Amino acid sequence: MRDWLRRFMAGRYGGDAFSGFLCAAAVVCMLLGLFTWDALYILGIALLVYNYFRILSRNTQKRAAENRWYLARRTVVQGWFSAQRQRFAHRKEYRYFHCPRCGQTLRVPRGRGRISICCPKCGTQFIKKS
Repeated sequence: MRDWLRRFMAGRYGGDAFSGFLCAAAVVCMLLGLFTWDALYILGIALLVYNYFRILSRNTQKRAAENRWYLARRTVVQGWFSAQRQRFAHRKEYRYFHCPRCGQTLRVPRGRGRISICCPKCGTQFIKKS
């Protein structure tokens, strides 16, 4: 049985990070679809079918490109959540402002009164209360 499966999967793409995400999303959609809207259940089935299509595909270059696309998006989302977590952890020590010219997020210490803040990216100076 094991050799048969190994021979069957030879030359096929197999699982990756995007497949894991699709599988988890399919399970969540199917569970929500059981209790709420039937279209979610159908979406979960469609995600599961697409996941198996990706796993059994012989077009490995295209599947790898899809996985790279997913990993790039996941990195952006994880970075945003990491920044929000760090910002929340330091909320008592620092205040965060956005530069009015370039939008760069700037961190300044709390309790210093009205201070002049200079953006390191574009050099704009503005006054805020810390």
